[in-house]
Amino acid sequence: MSRQHTVAGTRRARTYEQRRQPMMITVIGAGAIGGNLARRLSDAGPNVLIADARGPEAVASIVLDAGVRTVEMDAAAQGRDVIMLSIPFSVQPDLADLVATASAETIIVDTSNYYPFMMGPVEDVDNGQVESLWSQENLGRPVVKAWNAALAGTQQTKGLPAGSPGRIAIPVAADSAEARATVMKLVDDTGFDPFDAGVIADSWRQQPGTPAYCTELGLEDLGKALAAADKDKAPITRDRLMEYFGSLETAPTLDETVAINRSAHE
Repeated sequence: MSRQHTVAGTRRARTYEQRRQPMMITVIGAGAIGGNLARRLSDAGPNVLIADARGPEAVASIVLDAGVRTVEMDAAAQGRDVIMLSIPFSVQPDLADLVATASAETIIVDTSNYYPFMMGPVEDVDNGQVESLWSQENLGRPVVKAWNAALAGTQQTKGLPAGSPGRIAIPVAADSAEARATVMKLVDDTGFDPFDAGVIADSWRQQPGTPAYCTELGLEDLGKALAAADKDKAPITRDRLMEYFGSLETAPTLDETVAINRSAHE
């Protein structure tokens, strides 16, 4: 047998073994989105850890009941296939040293969004830099942008099995086609149709203020919404919507919030 065939056979064997092993995932951040992702993914089969700067007590019991295990922050990145950052956008640079301890093959997922009034201004993003390009620069690693364009309530209550009518789609952007495909599979595991949104430079199309952002669309309509995005108008629409939501005397329901988001682009 030639060396070429031997190497190819070894690669196939390794791939087979990798498929047999559960994916090793760490979610950093135990808030509404991070906790829900950890629970949904654990239910789907992967080995899921969760870490939070506030300590293990920040993890809700419903997450632990799904088989998710807590881990200290300093060990959260070791030996993992995927690390999901479900933390405030502007805090991401604080995790650069932690992310650096992960292997070069580990996929880093960014689920965050930038809201200046909540976390203070980030000059580069205010000047037009794509959010996840800023994340990549400050983390020192490529990222996959996913789960950011769906409300926490949507993610918690509206996931459906694959093939279900009316299933909501979630865009996934990354420069690596392999990383993008891996995360798209995980999106499917959490109950949503994954949409290939292309490279990170185009991920502004799923940022706040765009037609694809938190509007609960199916695959076909999501594709149209991403194509219709206007980069210059997005932050204006984002801030206008936040001002409107802040003016309401009572908090809108999930469905009302989605309807308001959709109306901003009609």
